[in-house]
Amino acid sequence: MAIPKPSLVLCSVLTFLTLNYGPCHVFAKVYMVVMEDDPVVSYKAGRKNEMRGEEAQKYKEMSTSKHDVFLESFLPTGSYKKLYSYTHLLNGFAVHAKSEKAARILSGAKGVRLIQEDIKMAKMTTYTPKYIGASGVWPQLGGAENSGDGIVIGMIDTGIDPKNPSFGSFSDQAKPPPPNFKGMCRSGDRFPPDSCNGKIVGARWFARAGQASGEFNATLHFASPYDPDGHGSHTASTAAGNFHTPVISRGYNFGYASGMAPGARLAIYKAAYPFGGYMSDVIAAVDQAVEDGVDVISLSMAPSSVSSGPASFLNLLETQLLLATKAGVSVVQAVGNGGPDASSIVSFSPWITSVAASTTDRKYNKSITTGNGLVFSCGGLSPPTPGETMYPLALADDVSIANTTDESNGCQDPKVFIRSLVQGKVIICMIVSSNYYQYDTYAGMIDTIQKIGAAGVVITDRYTGDIDYEYQPIFPTAVPSAMVLSGVDMMNLIEYYENNTARDGDGGVITFGATVRILEGRRASYSGERPEVAGYSSRGPNIENSQMELADVLKPNVMAPGHHIWGAWSPTSDALPEIRGESFAVLSGTSMSTPHVAGVVALIKQRYPRWSPAMIMSAIMTTADVTDRSGRPLMARRDVGAVVAATPFDMGAGAINVARALDPGLVFDAGYREYLQFLCAVPGVDEAAVRRAVGASCPTSRARWCTDLNTPSVTVARLVGSRRVERRVYSVGGENETYMAYVRAPDGVAVRVSPDEFTIAPGGAAALRIVLNTTAPGNAFSFGEVVLRGDKKHSVRIPLAVYPAAVLGP
Repeated sequence: MAIPKPSLVLCSVLTFLTLNYGPCHVFAKVYMVVMEDDPVVSYKAGRKNEMRGEEAQKYKEMSTSKHDVFLESFLPTGSYKKLYSYTHLLNGFAVHAKSEKAARILSGAKGVRLIQEDIKMAKMTTYTPKYIGASGVWPQLGGAENSGDGIVIGMIDTGIDPKNPSFGSFSDQAKPPPPNFKGMCRSGDRFPPDSCNGKIVGARWFARAGQASGEFNATLHFASPYDPDGHGSHTASTAAGNFHTPVISRGYNFGYASGMAPGARLAIYKAAYPFGGYMSDVIAAVDQAVEDGVDVISLSMAPSSVSSGPASFLNLLETQLLLATKAGVSVVQAVGNGGPDASSIVSFSPWITSVAASTTDRKYNKSITTGNGLVFSCGGLSPPTPGETMYPLALADDVSIANTTDESNGCQDPKVFIRSLVQGKVIICMIVSSNYYQYDTYAGMIDTIQKIGAAGVVITDRYTGDIDYEYQPIFPTAVPSAMVLSGVDMMNLIEYYENNTARDGDGGVITFGATVRILEGRRASYSGERPEVAGYSSRGPNIENSQMELADVLKPNVMAPGHHIWGAWSPTSDALPEIRGESFAVLSGTSMSTPHVAGVVALIKQRYPRWSPAMIMSAIMTTADVTDRSGRPLMARRDVGAVVAATPFDMGAGAINVARALDPGLVFDAGYREYLQFLCAVPGVDEAAVRRAVGASCPTSRARWCTDLNTPSVTVARLVGSRRVERRVYSVGGENETYMAYVRAPDGVAVRVSPDEFTIAPGGAAALRIVLNTTAPGNAFSFGEVVLRGDKKHSVRIPLAVYPAAVLGP
C-alpha cells in the first residue's frame, strides 16, 4: 500500500462565534499532513464494505505506524514531535516541527497529498424549546425525557462541567450508551470517572497543538474534558440539557431549562480553551467523533475570514466535514457573528447546515421611577431597591473626590468615592457609548457599587446616545441596577437630577433632592413578537470577489434563537468575571443558535433514523417560517433601531419550525457523489484540486453549474439569459399526495416550474424543472420562492435568490 501524500490547502482562521473574540498573534509550527493512503472509512479490502471492529482497529494501528516510519525517514530525530495520527476520515498526521524546513521536506515527499500549516483559533434555555416548537413534538417522541433517545450529539467545543444539573444522570441507574456508539470517557482533573453517567456517554480532550505552542496550562485549562471556559457547557445544555432543570443565578430562580432534545446523549470533544485553540486539535476531534459513532456534530466554530476564489470550499476542515457527512453524520455549524455586513458568511459548504441567530419574544422589563413620577424603561437583571422607599439620587462625580472621575472608566474604583456621601443612595454612573457593550466595564461598576455600600446604581451614557438593547450586557446582579437605554430618557433623568440638586458657588452639592426607585427586573414577559435576525448574525451572499463566482449556494441555511439564551455555565470560568461561581449564564451569538438546530436534528434523526444528512437539512429548510402568525414577513436588524424585511441572505430558508420539520411531506436528497459533482462545477476548481482535497476524482458525469446540486433552494449568482435548474423530491408522507407549484418570482426574473402539478406516492420520487429567465437586468440580488402545496396540508418552500445580470440578445 502506498504511503499517503499531502498538498497545499488554503489556510483560513477559525474562531469561536461568541461575542467575545479577538486577534491571535501566537502560532506554533504545527503542520497537518494528509497522505495518499485511504483512511478507515474509505479503505476496502477486496470487495468488502467499510471496515469495522477489529479489522478497522488493525488498519488504524498500521496507518499510525506508517506515519511514524514516514516521519523517521524524512526528518532528523529530535527535530519534530508527532501530535496526532488521523486515521478515520483522513489518513494523515499533525506534526510539531522546530523549523519551517520540515514543511518543505514533507511537501515534496512521495506519498504526501496535501499539507497545511496549523491555524490559531480564538473564542468567537428556559424558553426556546417552546418558542421554536420543540416541546410541542416531545409527546410524539415518548415525552420530554425520551425525545432524542438513542441519538448522540458530538459537541466540539470547550468541554463540559459534568456537575451542572443540566447534565445529571437520567435516573439512579444510568442508561447504557446507544449500541452504535463506541466512544469512551477519559477522566482527569475535575472530571472523575463517574462523569459519564448515561447523559454524558463519551468525553475526550485534544490539546496537543496547544501544548506544543506553550499556551496550554494544565492548572488553568485542565488536562481533562472539564470546561474551564463555560462556552462548551452552554452549547451542550442548549442542544440536549436535561428536561426542566431549575435555572438559579445569584440566588434567584429564572425558570426551568430544557435542551432541544432532552433525551439525547452527549459526547464531548474538548478542542478549545480560554486562550483559543488550533485547527489540528479540532481536526482530531472531528475524526474521533465520527469514529466513535456520533449522529450529529455541533460546531459553534467557523472560519473568521475566507479568501476569495474557489479554494474556499477546499480548506482542510471543510473537506473533512464533507467526509463526516459522507459517513452519515449531520454537521451543524455557526454562520458567524460578522453581521449586519453583507457577505460576512464564513463557510459556504452546502453539506453543512449553517445557522443564523434570531431574537425571541422573551423580554426582561426593567424600569426606574423618579420622585416626580417619571418612569424610564431600562435594561438589567437585578432585584429592586428594598421596599416602597424612594432613595436619594447622586451623580458619581458629586460623591467622589475632586478630579478623580475618568469619563472612560466611571465608577470603576471604590477608593475615589466618599463613603459618607454614598451610603443609602442610588448612584448615577456615566459611561461613554463605546464601552456600553463591554461586560467587564459594566461588571466593574456593579462591583464598585457593592463595595461602597450604595443602595443601587443607574447607568447612563455621558453623551446621551441610544443604547441598542441587542448589544447591552445582560447578567444577573445582586445589587439593584438599571441601564437607561434611551438617549432622551438619559437627558430627562439628568435634567430631573440637576433641577433637584442644590449647589454652592463652586458647583459642590449642598443637598441631594432627587429621588429614585429601581423596580424588579428579573421576571420575564413574553410578547408574542416574531423573531428577528440579530444584528450581529453574519449575512450572505456567499462571495468575496466582484465576479460573484461562489454565490451559487444559499447561506445561511436556517435561523434559530441565539440572542439572550440561558444555558449551563462553568462556575470556575473567568471568561465573564461578573458571573464567576454561577452555574448558568445568558449569552448571545450564532454559537447559541447552532446547538438549537443540532438538538432538532437529533429529534428528526430519532424519528427517521435512515434519513441522510441532506434529507434532514431539507426537512428543516423547506418547513421554516418566513412570516409570523398574522402573515407579516420576518424582519432583520441592521443598525441601531433599524429593521428591514429579512431576505434569504439574512435568515436562510427562515426561522426553524420543529413540528413541521418532523412532517415535511417532501425532501431533497444529495450524497457524496453529488457533492463531488458540485465541487467540480465550482468556477476555477480543477480536478487536481479536488483530488488533493478529498482524495477522489471528479465523477464521470459532470455537473455544468453549481446550481445542479439537489438542494432545497436555488441561488444563481449571475443569471445571463436563461438557466434550467433540475430538482428531485422524495415523498416521506404516509399517503398519496397531489402537489401544486406556486411561484413568487424575484424582481427582474421570470420563473416557470414543470410539472406545475404532480401526484406522488409514499416513498416515490418526482423530477422538477425550474426555468429562470432574466426579464429586467439589475445590479443586485432579488428574491422569490417556489412553494409546493399538497392536498394533505404539506407545504414545501424553496427559496430563490437570483442576480439577473443580462438578457441574451436575439
